[in-house]
Amino acid sequence: MSKALRLSEKWFQRGLWLVAVVFAGFLIGLGGSVVGDLPQVEQTLGLEDFIDKPAAAQVRATIATGRKAEEAADAALEQAQLKLQTARANSSAARETFDNWLATRSATGRSDQDPELIRRTQALDALAAAERKAQSAIEQQEQVALDARQSVHAAQTQLDTLESAAGNSWQQAQRAQELRVFGYRLALTLPLLAIAGWLFAKKRKSTYWPFVWGFIYFALFAFFVELVPYMPSYGGYVRYLVGIVLTVLVGRQAIVALNRYLEKQKLAEALPDAQRREELSYDVALARLGKSVCPGCERQVDLKNDKIDFCPHCGIGLFDHCVPCHTRKSAFAKFCHACGTSATVLPPVAAVSPPV
Repeated sequence: MSKALRLSEKWFQRGLWLVAVVFAGFLIGLGGSVVGDLPQVEQTLGLEDFIDKPAAAQVRATIATGRKAEEAADAALEQAQLKLQTARANSSAARETFDNWLATRSATGRSDQDPELIRRTQALDALAAAERKAQSAIEQQEQVALDARQSVHAAQTQLDTLESAAGNSWQQAQRAQELRVFGYRLALTLPLLAIAGWLFAKKRKSTYWPFVWGFIYFALFAFFVELVPYMPSYGGYVRYLVGIVLTVLVGRQAIVALNRYLEKQKLAEALPDAQRREELSYDVALARLGKSVCPGCERQVDLKNDKIDFCPHCGIGLFDHCVPCHTRKSAFAKFCHACGTSATVLPPVAAVSPPV
């Protein structure tokens, strides 16, 4: 239809569409702020809101105590291992010295060194006893650390059980909260869609159509961007069912609109040629003719063929001849392009001869 508009009117139309887009943008910004604040209506829930707090506190205290005991046992174990290493080094050095001394005594065969043998043997026994004591200390610290780890593990198992039970309740509460927030979004979006549908049906061609289309774009954005992504899934069943219902509703409406249009076209094609051309909008007729389409039935017509004056599909007149200059012109033109005569000029009435 833009080809049938005046140049200034085209730019005004483009400016008004820009107004519609800008208006929709501001509405979308306002709606996004409102919808974004909806979750703040609900209290933020956490796992701690659903766990058995006294039992959890006791178990966590046990875990903390057990970890401290484990750390202390590990530190003591390191010290005991160092003592054991020292005792083994001392024992090894003393045994090596004793073996050397014993070899020397066997070579000399001196019996007066028997007291020295006894003293050295007792020293080796003392070192061996110290080594065994260090080894025993290590075993004790390992047992203490093991007991602490087992205590922490048992307490952690109890805590995991408590958190698991609380997690189920938390997830149920979250789903209920998501449903409520979705209900808030739905309560805001559905009226917008209803208003947008009414505006599309009744006001899209009114004087203030830019604001009408801006609101329609805003409502569609609110539905498909602010509502649909937050729709509860339940494994995808809800979204698929909603998609099926929307597809059926839109498809049914399209089928009804198509049948209504075809019935309207049949009734229009049954009207007289002159009445059909009078009911057609001038701009609509020019736009359709510019696309080589019949303004009446919207079927393709070869308008470059100068032998076609009527639509071969519906019979509406496409071309006629100017009365004063007899130039072939469009039947929808308001003025003759050859002489400028108004198309409303009627052909002259032939003079009637008086009866003889």
